[in-house]
Amino acid sequence: MSDWETISLDYDEDVATLTVDRPDRLNALNVDTLEAIEEALAEAESEDVGALVLTGAGDDAFIAGADISYMQDLSTPEAQAYAELGHRVADKIETFPAPVIAAINGYAFGGGCELALACDLRVAAESAVLGQTEIDLGIIPGWGGTQRLPRLVGDEMARRLIFFGERIDAQDANEHGLVGEIVAGDQLDDHVAELATDLAAKPTYALSAAKEALNQAHETGQDAGLRYERRLWSGLFGTHDQREGMEAFLEDREPDFE
Repeated sequence: MSDWETISLDYDEDVATLTVDRPDRLNALNVDTLEAIEEALAEAESEDVGALVLTGAGDDAFIAGADISYMQDLSTPEAQAYAELGHRVADKIETFPAPVIAAINGYAFGGGCELALACDLRVAAESAVLGQTEIDLGIIPGWGGTQRLPRLVGDEMARRLIFFGERIDAQDANEHGLVGEIVAGDQLDDHVAELATDLAAKPTYALSAAKEALNQAHETGQDAGLRYERRLWSGLFGTHDQREGMEAFLEDREPDFE
């Protein structure tokens, strides 16, 4: 296993937890941290985990955003490279073969919010605060926020959040669809671990195919998406999990998935 200074990657059976560990900087994302996350995602994928949890260290922040002290004096080419790195990480989260759950335990601003948007599920502590706050820095979301946020909250709400740089609490985030669930802060880790364990127990190939098909819905028109779904669906027939799942159903027993 790799050794990183600003993140950790821990395993509990088929569940991996990736923690951004810069609590003194509210887990802000500098280049080293982004590159470490990219490496950790590749490692977790190679371990064939059934679910991945993304969270931040400490009690204050999930990921407070990109590292402003680093960004301040970037040239346009340097900014382009930083944007590409952030996009690569967000894309790897979005396309990770297993479901990814964001355990939002505090501030999730700017790039931190964007990485949460790339996750499959978002669970927030009651104290969490989220926002695409870039406008007040003289920039816009640069790691996918302008594209992923409207898909979750709708066009009008996304424009309001991005134009005003508004920060919203967990309750408002839940009402607008930005997070799917709110739990008490002292219950967040256990609750997310339970969700991840339940997901990891599902049939791996079917879950991966479901994620791939759902992601495709945002990339193509409906006709192309339906064709993609049919291909993924039929490709699952003949797998161990398909045979086992249907046999267990007919025999009225619990399935034993791979």
